[in-house]
Amino acid sequence: MKELQSTTRDIARELARKYSTMTHEELDTLESILVPRKVSKGETILKEGDVCDSIYYMDKGLVRQFYFKNDKELTEHIGADGEIFMCIESLFKEEPTKLQVEALEPCSLYLIPKHRLEQVALHNVNIQILYRKILEESLIISQIHADLLRFETAQNRYLRLCKMNPQVILRAPLVYIASYLQMTPETLSRVRAATL
Repeated sequence: MKELQSTTRDIARELARKYSTMTHEELDTLESILVPRKVSKGETILKEGDVCDSIYYMDKGLVRQFYFKNDKELTEHIGADGEIFMCIESLFKEEPTKLQVEALEPCSLYLIPKHRLEQVALHNVNIQILYRKILEESLIISQIHADLLRFETAQNRYLRLCKMNPQVILRAPLVYIASYLQMTPETLSRVRAATL
């Protein structure tokens, strides 16, 4: 059976359900600024040096945000279905990002262009609330990840990720999960074996 594709209206409803209640007119406005984009597995969504000008909502798929340090790739974030992602510093400073975003699976994305979102938020309180809650969620996710790395043991980092985002554990390559949790693939294999 063929899977039904989401429409921009479906995505507008999902965003409203998750972040803010909206009138039909506000849903129409939000729907009008959404930009659908299909991405193939392995495709670069944002590369280092690009300016991130949108917030991305992932209807379906898996992505990772990463950067290079001392010629090593370090994974900053792994996101799955129903999640928001962005390069927040680039988005707000309107400067080139140091991060890259790559599709780990074929992805169905909806871009929310920042300038359009800010324009419509000026006239729609519920869209302002949605914008604020998306940013709050992004900051909280970043803080949780930072605290995980600072305060938790390798085993607890893995167990917390299993609980917070089981889809990442099931679908992302182990090398990226290990990088995200700041451990070697060998350490991750030992931790996984110890938790079974």
